[in-house]
Amino acid sequence: MRKRWVVGLAVVAVAIGAGVAIKVGKGASAVPASDAMAANVPGAKADEAALDFTPAEAARPVSLALPQVVEFSGALVAPNTAMVRAKATGTLLTLAVQEGQRVKAGDLLGRIDVSDLASHVAERGANLAAVRTTLAQAQRTHDSNVGLADDKFISPLALDNSKSQLDSAKAQVAAAEAALASAQVALRDASLVAPISGIVSKRYVVAGEKVTAEQQVVTIVDLHLLELAGTVGTQDVARLAAGMPVTLRIEGVDKPLAGKLARIAPAAEAGTRSIGVAVQLPNPDETLRAGQYAVAQVQIGDATPRLTVPIGAISSASGQEYVWTVEQGKLLRRTVTTGRRDPVRDRAEVLEGLSGDVPVLGARFDNLREGAKARIVAVATAATPKPLPPAIATTSTH
Repeated sequence: MRKRWVVGLAVVAVAIGAGVAIKVGKGASAVPASDAMAANVPGAKADEAALDFTPAEAARPVSLALPQVVEFSGALVAPNTAMVRAKATGTLLTLAVQEGQRVKAGDLLGRIDVSDLASHVAERGANLAAVRTTLAQAQRTHDSNVGLADDKFISPLALDNSKSQLDSAKAQVAAAEAALASAQVALRDASLVAPISGIVSKRYVVAGEKVTAEQQVVTIVDLHLLELAGTVGTQDVARLAAGMPVTLRIEGVDKPLAGKLARIAPAAEAGTRSIGVAVQLPNPDETLRAGQYAVAQVQIGDATPRLTVPIGAISSASGQEYVWTVEQGKLLRRTVTTGRRDPVRDRAEVLEGLSGDVPVLGARFDNLREGAKARIVAVATAATPKPLPPAIATTSTH
């Protein structure tokens, strides 16, 4: 009897287990494969919420004319700079100007001991007086010989000799006059006189020193006109022309100043692909100084409409630039080729990879995924991704 109960209970247990297994099997076959993925993979596409972007965040490219800017830099220089040099050897007796002092053209800057030059002038003057006396005597002799030759008292040869002596005396007088003038010029040049009006920028000697001919004494700078000497690439120089307006930003000056492109070098500098240019900057108040660093920008007009997007919309990865677009309800990453950029208007030209009717994300957002659902709405919602901070946005490659 006991064995029958055990066998009966075993049969019932097997039957119950089989029924449960059949029921579970039928339930599993009724669940679609996509639902199973959604249940096992969090954030699957079946349950993914669409990212919302406002029209300000995702806008279509705009056709604009982008003027090109050619930029170069350098230090300001004063083209009207005069170097005062000693014209004679001697002791510098006085030097009456200091660095930073203003002088006018013709002002006496200092004196050199010119005793030797003064004696030379006196010597040349005495020599001139002597040869003039000789000339007067030769003139009287020749005039007398002319009368005697007319009366046949002297031969024609004697008259020719007196004429030669007269010509020689005249030549000696001319040479003596030239020598005296040269000595007088040397004496006059020995005085240190300001050749231009300006400011004394540097003194090279002090009173009491021995100076030699052509030695530097002082430098005078006229600051009313300054120049910026820079270089531009050979690919940009064809767009430049003398007379173009130039905007200069100078260190220490809050607002930009207006200058003019004055000169363009005829050839590139040796060993480089750069050509020298010079920009003139009026400085009537002399508020600027030579040596200040300046950045010059020449704007070149553009009449061609160009497809542009915000500069912040362009990211790069592995040497390729790309933008995020919203197309057919999805986010797509488009590789693009860019051209000109206008930092003032925050626009960049797109040469290839984008059409004008596709909305482009105008800023860089975090955690974007290609193929994710996206749409453009009038008002931002909680599903709108947050833009990257500026410090991160400049280096992100998402």
